[in-house]
Amino acid sequence: MGDLGFEHVFRPAAGPGGPTLLLLHGTGADEHDLLGLGRLLAPGAALLSPRGRVSEHGANRWFRRLREGVFDVDDVIARSGELAGFVGAATAAYDLDPAGVVAVGFSNGANMAAATLLLHPGLLRAAALFAVAAPLQGREPEQVDLSGTPVFIGAGVEDRMTTIDQARLLAGQLRERSAAVRMREHPGGHGIPQEVLDDAGEWFSESVL
Repeated sequence: MGDLGFEHVFRPAAGPGGPTLLLLHGTGADEHDLLGLGRLLAPGAALLSPRGRVSEHGANRWFRRLREGVFDVDDVIARSGELAGFVGAATAAYDLDPAGVVAVGFSNGANMAAATLLLHPGLLRAAALFAVAAPLQGREPEQVDLSGTPVFIGAGVEDRMTTIDQARLLAGQLRERSAAVRMREHPGGHGIPQEVLDDAGEWFSESVL
């Protein structure tokens, strides 16, 4: 669908009372990419999966970057605001609980989810972030209150695209703002290995569902 400002897919929940997963794909993917991951992590949840509106040489992204690994932070901030507007419009249009939105993001999508946590506190009930970096490069995020917000971070020690230091920096920023962060480091690279998926599923069961 293309209304509400973003091309997106919506799959309703199997029953009442569950969360809505906001699925944010990585660079070069689209709104269909994380539907399977969403079903795996939270069977029966509503799925709301938009497509990033930035194109980099034809690849979908959530925000611009100046070069590999260097984000356009002003664009990060602007695009996060656009995404927050979409979430508000979509929860109203689909009659979803606005307090039940949980972000699930990979790589560039995880970075956008992290930015939304820091820039729009209260919009997201929780977030699962895979292969994520601290999104506001060179800027200290405002001291927002994320008290008790559950966040899962899966990060590869050998990730050359999103270094483990960036994931650790983000975890620290979130903890300083009182988020409840569970960080799962793995020995691999830029991906989501099975053991991390298993841990994320347990985290969902304990902290979200």
